[in-house]
Amino acid sequence: MSYECIIVGGGIAGLQAAIQLGRYEHRVLVIDAGSGRSVLCRKYHNLLGWPEGVSGEYLRQLGRQHAENHDVEFADDFIVDAYRDEPGFVLKSRSGREYHCLTLLLATGVVDRIPDDLPELLPCLGITVYVCPDCDGYEIRGFSTLVLGSGEAGARMALTLQPRTHQLVYINHGRQAVEPDTAARLKHKQIPVIDQAIGEVLVEGDGHFRGVRLTNGEMVQAERAFVAFGGNQVNSQLAEKLGIERLENKHILTDPRTKMTNVRNVWAAGDIAVHSEQAAIAMGDGSQAAIWIHKALSALSDR
Repeated sequence: MSYECIIVGGGIAGLQAAIQLGRYEHRVLVIDAGSGRSVLCRKYHNLLGWPEGVSGEYLRQLGRQHAENHDVEFADDFIVDAYRDEPGFVLKSRSGREYHCLTLLLATGVVDRIPDDLPELLPCLGITVYVCPDCDGYEIRGFSTLVLGSGEAGARMALTLQPRTHQLVYINHGRQAVEPDTAARLKHKQIPVIDQAIGEVLVEGDGHFRGVRLTNGEMVQAERAFVAFGGNQVNSQLAEKLGIERLENKHILTDPRTKMTNVRNVWAAGDIAVHSEQAAIAMGDGSQAAIWIHKALSALSDR
């Protein structure tokens, strides 16, 4: 099971890279665990060509079909280990399979921290509940909105969103402390803060957020919500195993022109890299990385 390139991660960045590499007619495998932001997001609102929004699931479906039309192969698997084996790399999966490749693209993304005790939020993501103020701050204009979070992360989100709506309440579900300066800014902006855990998320129909019921029984109604609990998981564990340079927050450093990491013939694209976490940027990253992977493979074939 040897390939010219293996892409770990079948989200937006990985699929865009797969399409580009397939059009170069390279032998490519995408290994996808079937999880991540694009699986959960029911509607992206800020992508060119989709003025009414498009779900991550549908984008993934289209991307996979597009890549398969160019003979890109897919494996539903989860990679747990990776190491160099000249002239390429070996990947080992949870299922016990072993994959070999000359070049490697990591596009494993980021997982937003949403407490397990609030599962009702998941079917609302992208419809009435959001995680990114740059992507979806526009969606709360004129709507009553709750920021569901913890400590500083939630407080900063509330301050970021304040210009979008005057009907904003921060519920500090995690009950973590907020810095005094931040608390003063919240007060100055007249953003109410409720230091009380959420007992139940209220949802109506298909993904329509209606508020929360606190553990003390109080109900707080709203039409929209943002989540900001902090501690998002950056899935760069394979990068660590390969000796790839990461920042303290575990995002991967890449060459801004090529998207190659400090380890030769390993690239990174999408949310795990160091930049704004946007679907449109993930597409660009994937395409850009694929171009330089093609150059590297061409150079290897000339030897």
